[in-house]
Amino acid sequence: MREGIHPVWHETPVRCMTCGTTWTTGSTVESLTVEICSNCHPFYTGEQRIVDTEGRVDKFMKRLQQRDEIRTALDNAAAERTPLDLPINDLDIGARYTNILESNGITVVSDVLDRLGDEDDENSILAIQGIGRKVVSDMKKNLRARGYELSS
Repeated sequence: MREGIHPVWHETPVRCMTCGTTWTTGSTVESLTVEICSNCHPFYTGEQRIVDTEGRVDKFMKRLQQRDEIRTALDNAAAERTPLDLPINDLDIGARYTNILESNGITVVSDVLDRLGDEDDENSILAIQGIGRKVVSDMKKNLRARGYELSS
């Protein structure tokens, strides 16, 4: 071997900062300090613990609870905003179309939702004389804006 190109080899003491265990190994540095070793690492000990630095777990749980509260509030607001006994006058489709629907027994939103369906169906709103695709489209837009869930 060539002289002067190899580092100096030491019997190096290693110290764990967590549990204080020390052992000796070979290295090019004179001493080593590690944060965690096989004596205190959860993988080797089988012990599971959450190291909560700066309350991160608490912050996460608090955010999770706030999210659930907001979702509940939004669901409650949507339920209040979408009553099924809402008169069709409130859909703003025009007096002519409102009169046509009322003369065919459609007076509230639940009736409209029941009759919205396939275009080929005899009970469809499009089967009513005087009601076209534009009116159905306007009703669907208005219902979606009010929070109603429509399939198509």
